[in-house]
Amino acid sequence: MQQRALVRRPGPDLADGLVTHVERTPVDAGLALRQWQAYVDALHAAGWETVEVPPADECPDAVFVEDTVVVYGGLAVLARPGADRRRPEVAGTEGTLRGLGYRIARIEAPGTLDGGDVLKHGGTVWVGTGGRTDDEGARQLADLLAPLGACVVPAPVTRVLHLKSGVTALPDGTVIGYEPLVDDPAAWPSFLPVPEPEGAHVVLLDGSTVLMSSGAPATRALLERRGLRVVAVDISEFEKLEGCVTCLSVRLRG
Repeated sequence: MQQRALVRRPGPDLADGLVTHVERTPVDAGLALRQWQAYVDALHAAGWETVEVPPADECPDAVFVEDTVVVYGGLAVLARPGADRRRPEVAGTEGTLRGLGYRIARIEAPGTLDGGDVLKHGGTVWVGTGGRTDDEGARQLADLLAPLGACVVPAPVTRVLHLKSGVTALPDGTVIGYEPLVDDPAAWPSFLPVPEPEGAHVVLLDGSTVLMSSGAPATRALLERRGLRVVAVDISEFEKLEGCVTCLSVRLRG
């Protein structure tokens, strides 16, 4: 199965990215670019091809390309970001995915939806509402994905920026999260608390390998004890902007 991932390199104004749940701290743009390249290199080493979305240097948050689209099978649902200033980011993603042959749909006003609020595993799609994504955006996504057999389940998000800032899923479907930042751990059929907030985010590279932040060594050890191979990357500059490993790419499978 072909594995490709959309990525977008950080722009010169990265340090001016939005923050909502953390205090702003200085961001080293040069270090961020090196960390981004190491992230891309890790994807390549795991057998993934990367496709660069054209830069959007006028948009400080554009490196967080995941927020611009939700891809399900051959359908790309273009987001309508909850932060007005992020909406220009979507055009570059649309052009790239059209070029790759995806069918295009979009979230329409007045709905809002950020891709980082969407967690997919198997045929279930959880959509975090209450922050950047609203109920209308979640409803539109459910309508668009229903013909593809997806079951869309809403999930509240009040303690973090996006749903996937709080929880992600392991290859076996277990949902992991740092419990103080998860609205309702009991909402997940199988929930595993992790000991560090940076440990709540994994990218599935294959059925037994995950990519995660090097800022969560105790979580890495926990996942390795469960039999997973862990690839750890330093994304400290992006974490200062509430970013995580999921935000930096859109994984395209098949």
